[in-house]
Amino acid sequence: MADYSNQLRGSMPEMNRLARPSQFIVPELCNATAISLLVLIGELLVLVLLFAGGEVSWARFSLMSLFVQWVALASAGVLCWSRARLARFGLVASAVLAFLLILIITLVVGIVADRVLVGSLDRGIDFSTIVGQLVISGIISALALRYFYVQQQLREQEQSELQSRIQALQSRIRPHFLFNSMNIIASLIATDPETAESVVEDLSELFRASLNDAGNQVPLTEELDLCERYVRIESLRLGDRLKLTWDVEQTSQVVKIPLLTLQPLLENAIYHGIQPLQDGGTISVRLWYENETVKVEITNPLPSDENRSRNQGNQMALSNIRSRLNVLYGARAELTTTTRDGLYVTSLSYPFANQLGEVNEP
Repeated sequence: MADYSNQLRGSMPEMNRLARPSQFIVPELCNATAISLLVLIGELLVLVLLFAGGEVSWARFSLMSLFVQWVALASAGVLCWSRARLARFGLVASAVLAFLLILIITLVVGIVADRVLVGSLDRGIDFSTIVGQLVISGIISALALRYFYVQQQLREQEQSELQSRIQALQSRIRPHFLFNSMNIIASLIATDPETAESVVEDLSELFRASLNDAGNQVPLTEELDLCERYVRIESLRLGDRLKLTWDVEQTSQVVKIPLLTLQPLLENAIYHGIQPLQDGGTISVRLWYENETVKVEITNPLPSDENRSRNQGNQMALSNIRSRLNVLYGARAELTTTTRDGLYVTSLSYPFANQLGEVNEP
């Protein structure tokens, strides 16, 4: 019980970190996609302003485009450079500072543009034009910051809901599996204490993993070791009915995977593919690398319709794993199921790149 409490306390800081709201609402703008989007939105704004009033000409369109793009790109560059510093402030303070930075950049670009157009540094500044530029920039900046804030709130809500589902998946080991394991241990204590001790060790490792952080990525070798421990316990229960073949390319500690991703898939294969069959069957696990992608394929016998209906699952494990992969890798990860030649095939793929435990933004 003490160990259990210590593990829970150890996971609390990480859970609190996940629960805290982000300190800065402006996303990363220093990438090709963000810059392209800024340029496109800037040109759309120019068209709106061009046709809203005044002379419609290529010269005016060019000057407005030059001004808007300078403001947009300079603001993106400054926000990107100061993002880490702004993140140290609270949500309101960082948003206000970002807003003021954009206005300052607009003011500087406006003054420079005004001096270039008049062609002299001695003439006065057209303050009415500068004020109009600041008003337009302020309105657009406020709308953008509001949009980023709403998007952040939606992401945090989705992350919170996903976190709850992941915790439900990882903290849940089927009750029947626990009871069967305890019965196996009890029956082996008198006749084979060494095997009983081994089962206790394997079971403790499974529970340790289920209490671990839901967002943790571990070396692929560690996840495969967890699968082997699970299979050893189930083999004592199912005996010769359970056969398993492994075809795994040599893995490295650099290759990582979200904790408890393969083990639930293997558990589904045993529970829905082997247990309903009187004679059991063979589960095949294949893992290989292809085009900087880790690919896993698990196949198990497909029971008859009658046996399948009695052991129909609720797809909770598959749904949770898909959600976790989507958060970590986006559309680059995929989990599919299909039938092939009388076998039920579960296929998993996720990118080999960025395997240093960093979580990609969705």
